[in-house]
Amino acid sequence: MIYFIKRICIMIFTLFFVSVISFSVFKIIPGDPALSKLGIEATQEQIDMLRTELMLDKPLTTQYIYWAKNILKGDLGESIQFSRPIKELIGERIFVTLSLGIYAILIAIIVGIPIGILNAKYNNTKFGTILSIFSQMGLAIPEFWLGVIFLIIFGIIFKLFSMKYISFSEDPISYIRIITLPAFALAISRVSVVSRHMKNIVLEEQKKDYVRTAYSKGLSTNKIYFYHILQNALIPLITIIGMLTAGVLGGAIIIEQVFNLPGIGTLLINGVTTRDIPLVEAIITYIASVVVIINFLIDMLYRIIDPRISI
Repeated sequence: MIYFIKRICIMIFTLFFVSVISFSVFKIIPGDPALSKLGIEATQEQIDMLRTELMLDKPLTTQYIYWAKNILKGDLGESIQFSRPIKELIGERIFVTLSLGIYAILIAIIVGIPIGILNAKYNNTKFGTILSIFSQMGLAIPEFWLGVIFLIIFGIIFKLFSMKYISFSEDPISYIRIITLPAFALAISRVSVVSRHMKNIVLEEQKKDYVRTAYSKGLSTNKIYFYHILQNALIPLITIIGMLTAGVLGGAIIIEQVFNLPGIGTLLINGVTTRDIPLVEAIITYIASVVVIINFLIDMLYRIIDPRISI
């Protein structure tokens, strides 16, 4: 119970800190959101009226308290650019970002774990060296550059993937085909992260007594790896998945731009470009909340898997 309360307090403090930072940073950036919406031909009276409506003439602390109260009520405010509730705009686009992120994480786990195990199993061999080289390459290549290369090769030259966006509700199969390429572009570096961590975990587990005992009982190497070592690597593996979540949501912002997907990332870039401050603040807070909540759930999962954990 104490562990649970401690995690809840940490989560609340983190969300508060993130909200203060995201709210404050965009207030000190030069430019006037009211002028951005009305245009340079607007009169000073019109600008002043809109600034009053947006509470831009109030002190920062007053603005933050008003904004935070609305956020807690589920009211994310209204977009300056679109003149629509931000909740609706996020609701229309969140599925694209989440499906892309989940797809990329699944690829990273399904591909990265076996590569990591093989890399550890064949450590200090030619095959292991080749796997390590590919792992390093995956970490070194920027995902946006990889996305552009994938787009040119598989989308334009070979035409294996459609360049026209089709929503999931229109055609689920076509939608999955459309996000497969960006998901792989987003997942490549994560595959390298998972495989490198998995390799280190397995190499560390190999030195422990229970592995030597399993070998002495005559168990095959494959059984030892998949039935003993992999089970004991579960908690570190969950940590890696938690780390991937934040990275994937951040990377999706760039990948959505490359592949012109109508997700949260595209909406965020649009909001930054047009100085739609309420929209940008809401999206950043929303993404941060998702990451913090996922990390909280992972902490709870730690406790379920291993009740000895008390940090």
